[in-house]
Amino acid sequence: MQEQLRKRIRAEGPKKILACDGGGILGLISVEILAGIENDLRRSTGNPQLVLADWFDFTCGTSTGAIIAACISCGMSVDQIREFYVASGRDMFDKAALLKRLRYSYNDEPLARMLQAELDKALGYQPGAGRPHACLGDEGLRTLLMMVMRNHTSDSPWPVSNNPFGKYNQRVRDDGSPRLDCNLDLPLWQLVRASTAAPTFFPPEVVTFAEGTEREYHFVFVDGGVTTYNNPAFLAFQMATAAPYHIGWKSGVDELLVVSVGTGRSANARPGLEGDDLWLLDHAKNIPSALMNAASDGWDMACRTIGECRHGAEIDREFGGMTVDAAQRGATDRLFSYVRYDPDVTPAGLAALGLADVAAEHVRLMDSTDHIAEIQRVGVAYAAQHVDGTTHFAGFV
Repeated sequence: MQEQLRKRIRAEGPKKILACDGGGILGLISVEILAGIENDLRRSTGNPQLVLADWFDFTCGTSTGAIIAACISCGMSVDQIREFYVASGRDMFDKAALLKRLRYSYNDEPLARMLQAELDKALGYQPGAGRPHACLGDEGLRTLLMMVMRNHTSDSPWPVSNNPFGKYNQRVRDDGSPRLDCNLDLPLWQLVRASTAAPTFFPPEVVTFAEGTEREYHFVFVDGGVTTYNNPAFLAFQMATAAPYHIGWKSGVDELLVVSVGTGRSANARPGLEGDDLWLLDHAKNIPSALMNAASDGWDMACRTIGECRHGAEIDREFGGMTVDAAQRGATDRLFSYVRYDPDVTPAGLAALGLADVAAEHVRLMDSTDHIAEIQRVGVAYAAQHVDGTTHFAGFV
């Protein structure tokens, strides 16, 4: 079971992790940045057919990042992932019936159908063995894969992975009895859909464990972005190196590279705000995104503190960027090499990318499907200015 993945995890040599943030349709920014990475790697390796699964050993993501990470792990090229987003973006955000909008804004069925079709096709999956769709333990998944979601039933974040050495991915329990609810049997599409079930936007995803057995039970999942892990980079480092996960990759700036890709940064500044402006509805509208942005920056700061940051924009005027000069790389005792790609999508940031004609409000909202072309332009322009595989990935190519 998962023989090729086991070999890849245990193989000698440096390891590379890709972590993708959440952000709805703004995931297209990430896709265009990844296109720049893929093109750089094709040039530097001399392999024009290279896909990111050939190079990254571990792909992970939250919400829309989970879609991207799963597609990469399936062996899809960035061109294929882009086509999926552009062709399906509007359909992903299918308006719910008027009465249902008191609970959520968009239907989940179109996205579920698209994920089923795209992931099964990419894995070459033919329904069989009692399973209508590819599962988390599918042999066709080429990388270690993690998707972050929130278990609403147990009130806890769930980083679900296909790690063949993980506790809940074993067929036998510690007491020797068979594990009927092995996570590897869960439908891949449904786990991705669970990670994207943003509250108020989409209905939750109910996942059945040990289906068809006497131990069958259900958990209700919502978007991983409402945990503190909308940016899953540090969580991926933990899974790759912490003893309980049994992956056991070596830490060190020459041993481990973490590439973290965001969906755009833009503080929701409110000049002229008065204390009396803050009331129940205002908090309900603004606190969730404020917490997600703060958590995303917090994990970025953590990665730059214990990792050797090769590239990344200034986080704030006090912390700065914590980047390490190229001449000093390898001379630190940091735990991994780190690269953060995340465009500034404020008006000033867009102007710096040569995109002064792009309205900032068009590239900040996760359901901004009327402005897909502008969202893509941000990713393309950012990649052209900032992605440098030769410099940023030196020692790992």
